[in-house]
Amino acid sequence: MDLTQLRHKIDGIDAQMVRLLNERAAVSLEVGKEKRKSNKGIYAADRERQVFDRIKALSKGPMPQGAFEAVYREIMSSSIALEKPLSIAYLGAEGSNSYAAATHKFGSQVEYRGRASIAEVFQSVETGECDYGVVPIENSVEGSVTPTADRLAESDLQVCAQVTIRISHNLLSKEPLANIKKIYSNPQVLSQCRNWLLANMPPDRVKQISVAATTDGAKTASVEKGSAALASLECARIYGLNVLQANVQDVAHNATRFFIIGHQGTRSTGKDRTSLVFSIKDKPGILYKMLEPFAKNGINLTRIESRPIKKKAWDYFFFVDLEGHQDDQKVQKALNKLDGMCKFLKVLGSYPA
Repeated sequence: MDLTQLRHKIDGIDAQMVRLLNERAAVSLEVGKEKRKSNKGIYAADRERQVFDRIKALSKGPMPQGAFEAVYREIMSSSIALEKPLSIAYLGAEGSNSYAAATHKFGSQVEYRGRASIAEVFQSVETGECDYGVVPIENSVEGSVTPTADRLAESDLQVCAQVTIRISHNLLSKEPLANIKKIYSNPQVLSQCRNWLLANMPPDRVKQISVAATTDGAKTASVEKGSAALASLECARIYGLNVLQANVQDVAHNATRFFIIGHQGTRSTGKDRTSLVFSIKDKPGILYKMLEPFAKNGINLTRIESRPIKKKAWDYFFFVDLEGHQDDQKVQKALNKLDGMCKFLKVLGSYPA
């Protein structure tokens, strides 16, 4: 076939795709009606995972898997919007890493509402102002994001999904490098760029100023003379900043894991992770005994970390991530055994791994 004939063939395929997408959307509307009858949440991380896995299995090429996932992300985002308009709370403003994680998870067809702090993200979901929230929980370089961990221990919200994105920190300003006297960013980002800052912007010459979100720093750097920000390349576009130096993070493979928080849990997919928090009675060997039920039931712990309980000195919460769903029989057995030894035990949620 010549070029005209090939394009005519593509036009025919497009016509079929439009018809089928509208047919799919009509079914999604019926799904939304059924969900409302049973008071189920519109977003279902388990179903999302099933769709992606099924599309991956169906595809034989030449279209790459990543392209299919991007296309279906938007198809499902549109379906969710048809079922019920969703609002998503996230940390910072457009251009923040939390915004990038939120759009990666929910696509472009939902409403996004930036919040000034992690506490405000939780509050927006707890009060019903937003349907879901997106909060950072762990960075591959700096470890846990403690404000998120603290709020998870206190809140009734559940973790219903997770998303991990690669992180790039860039020095942004309207000023030349020699004129920079202040650098703004959030504390985690400043820590992740510690060595680069010491070598290139020493604290005796350039003051480091912590802000709640990277977008706050970028916004300030856009109007304050002698200021710069460590933020994403998207922030440079949004706030009209120049990229003085790209990728200044100390570790090249820098990634952050985000939790999706909501009012309802997620059903088992067969490949899940569960997060929980507990506190224990202070006596010799107690932590060993607390972890023993997981070992006896063949459960792999992927993360364990302690945090001081703010209301009581020298008392600690232990945050644990494990492989499996809280409804799995072996996980239930371990949790039941653990519960009998704890002063406090809370399952934060199970979600697709």
